[in-house]
Amino acid sequence: MNVLMLLSNAFTHDPRVYAEAQSLLKAGYKVTVLARDREREHPPNAVVDGISVERVRPLPPLTGPGPLHRFALICNGVNLLVLSQWQMYRSALKLHRREGFSVIHCHDLDTLLTGVALKRKTKLPLIYDAHEIYGYMVARQLPYWVASRFLWLEKRLVRSVDHVISVDEAQRKYLASITGRPITLVMNCKPLQGRDYRLPGNDVFTVLYIGVLHKGRPIQMLIDAVEAMEGVRCIIGGVGPPEQVRAIEHRCASARNASFVGKVPIHDVIPMTFRADAVFLMLDPHDLNNRNSLANKQFEAMVCGRPIVCTKGTYSGDLTEQEDVGLTVEHNKEALKEAIATLSTDRDLRERLGRNALHAALTKYSWEKEEQALRGVYRSLVSL
Repeated sequence: MNVLMLLSNAFTHDPRVYAEAQSLLKAGYKVTVLARDREREHPPNAVVDGISVERVRPLPPLTGPGPLHRFALICNGVNLLVLSQWQMYRSALKLHRREGFSVIHCHDLDTLLTGVALKRKTKLPLIYDAHEIYGYMVARQLPYWVASRFLWLEKRLVRSVDHVISVDEAQRKYLASITGRPITLVMNCKPLQGRDYRLPGNDVFTVLYIGVLHKGRPIQMLIDAVEAMEGVRCIIGGVGPPEQVRAIEHRCASARNASFVGKVPIHDVIPMTFRADAVFLMLDPHDLNNRNSLANKQFEAMVCGRPIVCTKGTYSGDLTEQEDVGLTVEHNKEALKEAIATLSTDRDLRERLGRNALHAALTKYSWEKEEQALRGVYRSLVSL
């Protein structure tokens, strides 16, 4: 079976898409990722560990003064979405004529319009892989009345989907409320790294965060908390809006015990997590998307046997308390400092939490289990 995956980023740092594509390759499928290169700086085609990657470059934005430029700014979000979907649709049709795809697999709402159009044109089965509740995510930057249009759009487009994939139980319940299509849970768990607990062996207690660097993740709070402590350091890496990344890099440079490592290759994340003493995953509880979702950090910490620090009252915090794999605290610097101080001085506590985390990965939360669910979705579509 030949699979076409549609993705709205350049496929340079997307661990979920990479993991799913690798699992399908191992099962004998051929996978092509049609990705949108927003930065216009990546190769137009590549092969990444057996995954064929084709990139669409959106047209450059209008620059300079004048009424046309001002109009483009006003309509920027809608124009870019529609234009990018049209470009992706044309590229996908050209690829389909060459490759003869069997399934269309859309990652997130910002590729689903293309996926639905392709399904209508080609009659191929369509998977909608919802990484998050998209309307909640865009509400970080847009008024809710605008973000709610994305919730409406998702509800309309999902009618044309053959199968929905959800990343966690909270999101699955939301999706079940807007569609009667079959939904399969495929969490962002990580491959098992072994069954034995390993001590990190650091001379200085090290807190690690590698992930998205947007305002919903209070990275500045972590730097501020650690800077005021002795015998503790933090390491921060990831990708995000350029202005946010620059601000974090500058803040780390001015702190005596914070290091910024920039974008971290997918294959380096787990080794770096093993070398840490604890993993940071505090989320802004006012961010609807983050409050109701689980992050990659949760599962990276589990397979490495490392305790995690989460925000109380979030979905990730609830899971942390349920499995006893870390500490949950209120969303403020003093509470975070107290949690880090507790973990840094109580070796027995952090080892117990770390062993619980590894046990949770071994018994419940491993990619090996999620991989079987993913392959089950594809087997169900063969007869369509």
